This record gives sequence, C-alpha cells and structure tokens, in this order.
Amino acid sequence: MTTERPLAPWDLPAGHPGVTFLTGPTAQFALARDPRFSYCLYVPRHHGPDGPPRPLVIAVHGTRRRSETVRNAFADFAEAHDCVVLVPLFPAGITGPNDVDSYKLLSPTGFRPDELLLAMAEEAAARWHVRTDRFHLHGFSGGGQFAHRFAYLHPGRLASLSVGAPGRVTLLDATRPWPYGTADLHEQFATDIDPAALRDLPVQLVIGGNDTGTADLPPLDAPGAAPAGSSRIERITALRANWHAHGIDARLDVVPGVAHDQFACLPAVQQFLASHITP
Repeated sequence: MTTERPLAPWDLPAGHPGVTFLTGPTAQFALARDPRFSYCLYVPRHHGPDGPPRPLVIAVHGTRRRSETVRNAFADFAEAHDCVVLVPLFPAGITGPNDVDSYKLLSPTGFRPDELLLAMAEEAAARWHVRTDRFHLHGFSGGGQFAHRFAYLHPGRLASLSVGAPGRVTLLDATRPWPYGTADLHEQFATDIDPAALRDLPVQLVIGGNDTGTADLPPLDAPGAAPAGSSRIERITALRANWHAHGIDARLDVVPGVAHDQFACLPAVQQFLASHITP
C-alpha cells in the first residue's frame, strides 16, 4: 500500500483554493493511525517552510468536546505568536455507549489517548512546519484532567503545561492506585513517574474564582480515592500542594468573578503560554 505524502500549504501555487484549507482554521483531519479520532488546527496565514519550526500549542477539549470552538478561541493568539494550534477530538462512546470520560483517564484498559495525541502531533509535522519534540499543552475541565495525567507519562515532550479546573485529580502518591494516585503507574502504562522531569517544566494551574459548584463533579468515595476536596477549587489546590511537596513549582492563577468557564479563563492561559513560546 502506498502512503501519499500530505500536501503542505507551500506545495500549492499562490491563490490555489486548497491553501485556504491548510491555513487559518482547518478542517477536521482523521488520524491515519485510528480514524475514529481526529484533530483540527489553526495555522497562521503566513505559515511557510522557512526558518525554524514553529511552536506547537495543543489545547484539549472538555467533556462537551467543543474542539472547533476551542481552536477558534486561539486564532488571534496563533497569528500574534506565529505558532500552530492543534485541538484533538476524542469522541464520546469509544469504550461504551455512555463513555464520556475515558480520554481524561488515559484509559489504561482501553485506547491510549496520550499516544494518539503524540501521533496527531507527528502527523501535523508531516504537513506543517512545526516543532514536535516539545510542545505546549493546555486543557480545561476534562481536558485539564487529560493534561496533568499526560504530563506524568510524557514530561519530556512538554515545553509548558497549563491545567485548567480539572474535576478529578491524580496526585503523586505511591499509596493510591490510578487514577487517584500513581502507585500502579508502571503496571498500567509501562512507565515510571519522574517528578524530577516535572520540576523543570513551567506549569500553570488555572481556575475561576467562582468555580465552587459540585453538582456535576464525581464524588471521591471510590476505594483508593485521594482526599482532594469536594469542589474544583479544592481539588486544584490539593494538586498544587501535592506537586509543591514534590518540588514542582506550579503557579495557581485564580481568575476573579469567573465560574466554570474555559473561555473566560483563556486570557490568563494565553498570557502564560505566550511567556514560554520562543519566536
């Protein structure tokens, strides 16, 4: 079977209609490795092959999977900072008809969304001029759950990490099982936790100051659950304290007057990301 090289924007002549689909807000691209999953991007209009590869920012959607809305919210940011923004889509219903959470937990007994995300990054690099050895990762709510767990498994792939308002947190805790702690990380994912790798990583924890509701949060009453609090603010604060205890200098940005709203928190997120993107 012949694998066709994907077209890049500069493969097409100026004015070709295909250029408009490869820059700006792109279509959803099916992942070649597993077409059940897809991704869309925002690529700056002037994107080209000259100079060093551009920074890659990956933003992970929440439970409602508003991937294109998240991508569009990064459009001005991508143009201003000459970076490419990739937003994956992990559909609901992958491990069962009512599955909405498996991507957040990295599904140790199902598919591996962390590995799929890495495949998306490499697939994007085959078409656009982006750096993928290290990229910037942001996720909010369900995406925040994904993001901090991804950092445990692949700290060396990250240039910075922004974790927004996760409903459940995984603590660095060798006495509790995944996803509450990291006692069985090696058995689940065939890798070991490396807190030292996280100590060198710029980390932002971000949440709205009014994100105190508990109605849509899972209770932490399962066997092995960590005592992380009942609200998202309590849980993200517990995560920060846990990381500080392991020497990980995570900053906590609380956005005043904001409840559980990713887009109201994005200015703080984008300010953090901008400070760590190298032109």
